Amino acid sequence: MGGVFEPLKGGGAAVALDEIEISILRSLAVQLLELIGPGEPEPAADADPLAVLFASDGPTEPPADPALARLFPDAYGSPGGPGDGEDPEELRARSAEFRRFTENDLRSRKREDALAVVRSLDSLTPAGDGAAVLELTGELPLRWLGALNDLRLTIAARLDITEDDESAVLFRLPDDDPRKPMVMAYLWLGGLQETLIETL
Repeated sequence: MGGVFEPLKGGGAAVALDEIEISILRSLAVQLLELIGPGEPEPAADADPLAVLFASDGPTEPPADPALARLFPDAYGSPGGPGDGEDPEELRARSAEFRRFTENDLRSRKREDALAVVRSLDSLTPAGDGAAVLELTGELPLRWLGALNDLRLTIAARLDITEDDESAVLFRLPDDDPRKPMVMAYLWLGGLQETLIETL
């Protein structure tokens, strides 16, 4: 797959995408939205913001889905991981309390990032050669950066890719391996993410 992000004069980033790339990115962002789920209802306009915060009753348990668990990890680690040596019950209790007050907001932000990707792709019209230039300015580069990161985390969870995995191993998968298309998407998204970071 082709395009990489390049800096725009005056700030922002641009990338040329063909129809297939637009379709893949849009499909992945929509699937991410479905995975994250619907948002919480908006509080009433006259609601006290402090009361809304402390009435927050988000989840206290980590998600069962491995992809969601990667997107919404425990804040204080887990027994055997970072923070090992501490009381496991204390770690669980602190993580549950932190999750209760933060996960809904984090889900909202991730949903907004993915929606920004879908909306900006929907506004593209490929030219005669089948390519369109996507220009990201304002808050859009950061929205895209967040969504690209979330997409890579989700795909990594589905492929059971860990931080220790080498990209070279992924490149050597045979063409008939059913994981190959998702691995190629994972690597492509990594290239987009890296070049977007460089432009910022």
